[in-house]
Amino acid sequence: MQSSYSYQQLSIFTKAVFLKIGCNDSDADIATRVLLSADMRGVDSHGIARLSGYVRLWEAGRVNTTPDIRIVHQTPSTAVVDGDRGLGLVVAHEAMKIAMEKAEKVGTGWVSVKNSNHFGIAGIHAMMALEKDMIGMAMTNASALVAPTFSQERMLGTNPIAVAIPAGKEAPFVADLATTTVANGKLEVASRKKTSIPAGWAQDKEGLASEDPDCVKQGGALLPLGGDRTHGSHKGYALSSVVDIFSAVLSGASYGPWAPPFPAYIPMPENMPGEGLGHFLGAMRVDAFRSKESFFENMDNWINRFKNAKPAKGQQRVLIPGMPEAEKEAAYRITGVPLIGPVVDDLNNLAGKLGLPALDQ
Repeated sequence: MQSSYSYQQLSIFTKAVFLKIGCNDSDADIATRVLLSADMRGVDSHGIARLSGYVRLWEAGRVNTTPDIRIVHQTPSTAVVDGDRGLGLVVAHEAMKIAMEKAEKVGTGWVSVKNSNHFGIAGIHAMMALEKDMIGMAMTNASALVAPTFSQERMLGTNPIAVAIPAGKEAPFVADLATTTVANGKLEVASRKKTSIPAGWAQDKEGLASEDPDCVKQGGALLPLGGDRTHGSHKGYALSSVVDIFSAVLSGASYGPWAPPFPAYIPMPENMPGEGLGHFLGAMRVDAFRSKESFFENMDNWINRFKNAKPAKGQQRVLIPGMPEAEKEAAYRITGVPLIGPVVDDLNNLAGKLGLPALDQ
């Protein structure tokens, strides 16, 4: 069973929760917009369903809701930002602003972040650059839930990569993908719905393929993009490693199996080599390479040509990265965001614990 809620309903509820745990009005507003962008774009695994998880991190003392986010090292085009254990939803937003400011001055801006937490969907941070007609990039390391190709041991996170590219008359190109076959949230959704998962998503604690959505909770692991060596999992493993190095090794955050886990009930790794989770964000001015007008003309042509590619038999159309999410957002603005019963129950329990009105009130 599921019910639909307007963006305004979800926004009022979510912001009240962030304010309740100590965020100031500006940070609560940013955190709310970033979190709900996932629901609006149909990425329900990273949206309001994770709100309780952020609160639990705060209760465990792992999130600082009044952080002093600051630059600790910089050049004209680069910076390292210390997030002071803040909500990644806010820290990454501030870091991307720094990257864009540097790009405005010198053409490109690159920011590596340490001492942060889970930052929501990568795409929304990359898309900030579109407001300035820039190309945006965002990536982050994450809880170690992924086994490298041929490994039984969990060493990497889902480590997403997002790239947002502006166009002229066409909607922007927005690629936002985990470097695993699926994000862990997809297993959580399947577990709530009590359905099995496809082969190639995860393995059990012995390193064998599994269709049990709870296998990762039972000591198994997610699999890199590709699923297995035959289908190119070594490429997903390599991409995930790049994200881990850019986000964490480069910034001084904890990397690989030492990345802080998102679930607050999981103990922090011992002998952590860095501080918190790491992100990597970038912005590039199009006119640092060529005129915006000619670039936009070519991007529109690129998008139109790909959209009009002949569909494979049985398929209706060819999609551009970002198109399904944009269409879903447009629809949800009218119909509201659908939430399944267990998520609504969890949010209402959270409201009761914090002394706030229930979502349905």
